[in-house]
Amino acid sequence: MNATKAQEKAAFICSRDTLDGAYPSLILGINAARQGMEAKVFYTFMGINLARKGGIEKARFIPSGVMGAVPGMSKIATGMMKKKIDKAQIPSLPELMEMAQLEGVELIVCKMTIDMMELDESELVEGSVVWTAEEFIRFAKDCKICLFT
Repeated sequence: MNATKAQEKAAFICSRDTLDGAYPSLILGINAARQGMEAKVFYTFMGINLARKGGIEKARFIPSGVMGAVPGMSKIATGMMKKKIDKAQIPSLPELMEMAQLEGVELIVCKMTIDMMELDESELVEGSVVWTAEEFIRFAKDCKICLFT
């Protein structure tokens, strides 16, 4: 008798619509899928902006501390970070999101956040799925990996 091993699962929670919020969840999701895992990225709170049509292109980098509060610093820091990303030959966020979906990573959007921000599901990236917190917890409780990125 040949017993089949259940597919391992991985979940990555993204709650920030910044470069340092977006890259880790997508990169980890892609790599989990490449390891044969069922991978999902759960977008909640401000992270939901990344799962909105055109939202991933608007992600920026906000320096921590006082520097992040200086007017115009986010724009400068975002430009510098994007140059570093290009130089390192790391795909852009739109490319990574497309790669993730092609690799089978499912983009999950938080229902409560949609309601709170008064969004319409038609505003979401094609292929994304809306889940309640309960639905996400049902999936996450069986995950081998569950990270807040």
